[in-house]
Amino acid sequence: MTEHYDDLETRAPEARAAAQEAALNAQLSRLGMEQVGLSGLARLPVLRKADLVERQRALPPFGGLHVGEISHVFQSPGPIYEPGGAARDWWRFGRFVHACGIGAGDIVQNCFSYHLTPAGTMFENAARAVGAVVLPAGTGQTELQARAAADIGTTAYAGTPDYLKVIIEAADAAGLTLRIGKSAVSGGALFPSLREWYAERGIACLQCYGTADLGHVAYESAPGSGMIVDEGVIVEIVTPGTGDPVAEGEVGEVVVTVLNPDYPLVRFATGDLSAVQPGTSSCGRTNMRIRGWMGRADQTTKIKGMFVRPEQVAELVRRLGVARARVIAGREGEADTMLVRLEAGAVPEGAEAVVQSVLKLRGKVEAAAELPRDGVVIEDTRTYG
Repeated sequence: MTEHYDDLETRAPEARAAAQEAALNAQLSRLGMEQVGLSGLARLPVLRKADLVERQRALPPFGGLHVGEISHVFQSPGPIYEPGGAARDWWRFGRFVHACGIGAGDIVQNCFSYHLTPAGTMFENAARAVGAVVLPAGTGQTELQARAAADIGTTAYAGTPDYLKVIIEAADAAGLTLRIGKSAVSGGALFPSLREWYAERGIACLQCYGTADLGHVAYESAPGSGMIVDEGVIVEIVTPGTGDPVAEGEVGEVVVTVLNPDYPLVRFATGDLSAVQPGTSSCGRTNMRIRGWMGRADQTTKIKGMFVRPEQVAELVRRLGVARARVIAGREGEADTMLVRLEAGAVPEGAEAVVQSVLKLRGKVEAAAELPRDGVVIEDTRTYG
């Protein structure tokens, strides 16, 4: 097996940027939008899941977005409907599966769900792209899964991080010998202790990040090395509640533009937090890296019976002319409290009135020399035990 999936992974940054610009402008043209190029991307509106749901209700099933030839329709919670294609590596997970060392001669036990949601089909499409054989196992029936893995000599696993351990333990209990040595996981947290447990069993385990709407977004090439952004997307990290990019290394919301012409999603907000990891991977792949999943960007919190949303905090920043703001929900006795910290030399005149106007709540306002760059704009310090 070659080290890299294709030559795109080792492109010079200038070549990648030029190709992305051309592909982005083509996507914008398909959508009837102005061709702004990479430099103008941050000026375009962010598309959120709620927006997509509304578009799909008005123009079912895909909201009027351009769709090429498709082979499947999937449903995710919302409900949101996603198209699927049968073309080679349509969702682009083949790049990740290849990085896991999976290829011709492997039998992949695919334990992602095939029911309504696209994960099972995504990873089957990826395994076929690298020449592997697939056991479409889906979820559940652990004893049968362990028996099948032993009988057919499964060599690789695809599924959530923890379910492989369940299969292995079922095989151990039944006295079965498994040959699984590679695992491609997603859809949940891969804790270091679990990865170490797999390593002790001789199983290499790498994880990737993707969504039902976007397909593959980023992937590991080695444990703990950050996640390399897929060649078929443009990733931005923005301040939650806005479309404004943050400084490199600062935590923010992951916003993704897909360059697949069949289903062009431009500036789709994932609701996940991450950060750019400086530098490039030692494996020779030259694309940007992110630090993986770091929490949820949708920090909507109810204070005194009213919802406070990241978009409102962004409006506070704009109205008050400060660098950033952080709303902190607390509790005194049996009552909620709200503190608004502003990154500024002093509290601007009339700040309390602006806070009440924007958030519809009264609260204390104070200035701070600097606020943490952790992506948090609404902090809930209340305990619910």
